[in-house]
Amino acid sequence: MDYETVSPAAFGASLKGLGLNLLVPDVARELAFLTGIFDMKPHRVSADFAIVTTGGTVFQLHADHTYGAHPLLGLLPETPPRGAGAELRLYEVDPDDAAARAEAAGFHVLQPPTDKPHGLREAFLLSPAGYCWVASRPL
Repeated sequence: MDYETVSPAAFGASLKGLGLNLLVPDVARELAFLTGIFDMKPHRVSADFAIVTTGGTVFQLHADHTYGAHPLLGLLPETPPRGAGAELRLYEVDPDDAAARAEAAGFHVLQPPTDKPHGLREAFLLSPAGYCWVASRPL
C-alpha cells in the first residue's frame, strides 16, 4: 500500500487486528522523537495527522484538535505524561543506542538501559507527549 497516496477511506478499510492511535499535542514534535530515536517512517504528515510505520507495523498519530467531540478528548491531561500504565514496546531495538539518541536530543530517559530478569535489556523513554516507549533486545 502506498501510504502517501491511499485515500482515507481505503486506508481505514485496510486496517486489521489491533490498532494503535496516539493523540498528541504536536504531531511534528512527536514525529521528531519517533524518527530520530527509533528510525520510524512517517507518511501523510500534516499538522493534524500522520501514518507511522515500523517493523511491519502501522499506527497513527492524531493531533488533539482533530478529535473535536470525541469522548477521549476530555480525559486527556493538559501536560504529559499521557498513557500512564501503558508501555509501547519495540522489540529488537537497541536500548543503549535509543537511550543515547534520546539523551542527546534532550528527550526524557525514564529508565536507562537495564538488564532485566525476564531476559531483555530495556530502556524506557518518554516521548514529548509523555508516552512510554520501551526499546528492548534479548540479553
